[in-house]
Amino acid sequence: MVAKEEPIVTQAPTSVSKSERVYRTLRERILQGQYTSGYRLVLDQIARELTVSPVPVREAVRRLEAEGLVTFTRNVGAEVRGVDVTRYADAMQTLAWLEGAATGLAAPHLRAERLELARSLNEDMRDLVGDEFDPVRFTDLNEQFHRVLCDACPNEHLLGLLRREWLHMSLVRRSSFAAMPGRPAVSVREHDRILALVSAGAPLPDVERAVRDHKLRTMNEYLAARGRTPRT
Repeated sequence: MVAKEEPIVTQAPTSVSKSERVYRTLRERILQGQYTSGYRLVLDQIARELTVSPVPVREAVRRLEAEGLVTFTRNVGAEVRGVDVTRYADAMQTLAWLEGAATGLAAPHLRAERLELARSLNEDMRDLVGDEFDPVRFTDLNEQFHRVLCDACPNEHLLGLLRREWLHMSLVRRSSFAAMPGRPAVSVREHDRILALVSAGAPLPDVERAVRDHKLRTMNEYLAARGRTPRT
């Protein structure tokens, strides 16, 4: 007697809810700079654009408000929140120490192809510096550059802390380079120095200090541009 084959049951892919789809779309537009500080989120207009009812739009906006990306004011409505200078400085100061330590520990483990990728990203950043500067693209490349250098860090706990701070930073920075027209060119040159130290096998403290100082300079220039006192 031939055994009867059981039919193969395939599960249908899980669909994304309307609220989730709206949330992802709005969040991406905010983080990419399409919706800038003060931009009003008109719920009915967004609902028509994304072909949904106002209910999922309202749910998505509440999530964005909880993340600190949107503010909701009575009789005004929802607006994209500006960069909170104090949150920015706190996050950058934390990143300076975490990235410095992670890059220093990662340096002996960075393979040639990873260093070449970091150089390529830095050259792409250099190409952006000029009259048609794109702060959103520059910020994205800058984050990729530092991730490439840190990924080889053998301390998984440190990497976990760093990844959480990167996520937090993406919520509070949103193209801060736009506020510092002279900073991008200097930042690229500081990347050159970091790469030179890593390539030369410099001592861990030297690499760590170069990365930490690089981040702190960016933070302090941003604070100065906003009329705030730089941090030591």
